[in-house]
Amino acid sequence: MKISTGEIRILAINPGSTSTKFAVYFNDQCKLSKTIRHSLEDLSFYQSIYHQFDFRKGLIIEALVDEGIDVDSIKYIIGRGGLTYPVESGVYLINNLMLEHAREGVYGQHASNLGPLMADYIANQIPGAKAYIADPVVTDELQDVARVTGHPAFTKRSVFHALNQKATAREYARQNCVTYESLRLIIVHLGGGISVGAHLYGRVIDVNNALDGDGPFSPERSGSLPVGQVIDLCFEGRLSREEIRRMVVGEGGYVAYLGTNNAMEVEKRAREGDFSAQFIQEALGYQVAKLIGEMAVVLDGRVDAILVTGGMAHNKDLTGYLQRKTSFIADLHVFAGEDELAALAMNVLMVARGEQQAKVYSPKQS
Repeated sequence: MKISTGEIRILAINPGSTSTKFAVYFNDQCKLSKTIRHSLEDLSFYQSIYHQFDFRKGLIIEALVDEGIDVDSIKYIIGRGGLTYPVESGVYLINNLMLEHAREGVYGQHASNLGPLMADYIANQIPGAKAYIADPVVTDELQDVARVTGHPAFTKRSVFHALNQKATAREYARQNCVTYESLRLIIVHLGGGISVGAHLYGRVIDVNNALDGDGPFSPERSGSLPVGQVIDLCFEGRLSREEIRRMVVGEGGYVAYLGTNNAMEVEKRAREGDFSAQFIQEALGYQVAKLIGEMAVVLDGRVDAILVTGGMAHNKDLTGYLQRKTSFIADLHVFAGEDELAALAMNVLMVARGEQQAKVYSPKQS
């Protein structure tokens, strides 16, 4: 494998539901980072997420030119991986099969599906450039027993914050002069969705599906719900399928209980004495702590550390609650916030330096 020894220039792209974020890195130094916000009015013109492709990639290219970036000097383009078929953790060279599955949204429709599409398009405009993704949300390393649901008609899916969880694990390992592959960790991502993963020697062998109906509720998702009551609601005829789905994803959690998906607002209200905010925030922490306990069982009670990351990890009341509830399991360490652009860039930098081999997207489900 050819190993780059000169300056490695990287463009990382992270499309979200109402924003497109991108950054330019020279080696491990961020030279430019921008967030382009999209109003609901802007996006209302497009029939689907896929139809936003030209609009969003055009804004990235325009911004790069406006900032005076020599686009032709960028040889590594990496996008956030979308809801394609499941794959193992790692960096993947984008191929036609991945692009096809991203367009179709084979595991669902989400703005992250545009990540590989935009990365591939921009790479094709630059001589010698290649396009990649890393640790997509459908990263799947579950042990077989974790897939059993209770009925053969249903199979547990691995959909979680793989990119941020893996990056946090590697940072913790670096700080402690060990390898990620030598550790037994429980990692909690606290954001718009919440995921809690059991990391065994570099593999996430169990994790809740953070997207639609598994695990703790979050600022806008309902998490696990009483199945019998959900069945009854579905057949009462009062609500459409789409309305019920929005109850689970988008209008659950804080939105349903407190009328907002803004976790900072809930934190502020709780500190100012709003009993409802205090109670629901504690209930969220309670459910997260219970799932940490479940993952401790998955790891046979031998846990090197509990790591908490994501935007809500800035909330010291919440992380303090988790620490008190789980201190008997292992020490809890907070890595507040998330930087998915940096995680993407560092993943592809390892490929450029020959420290990691890019994988081929060829899922079994295809």
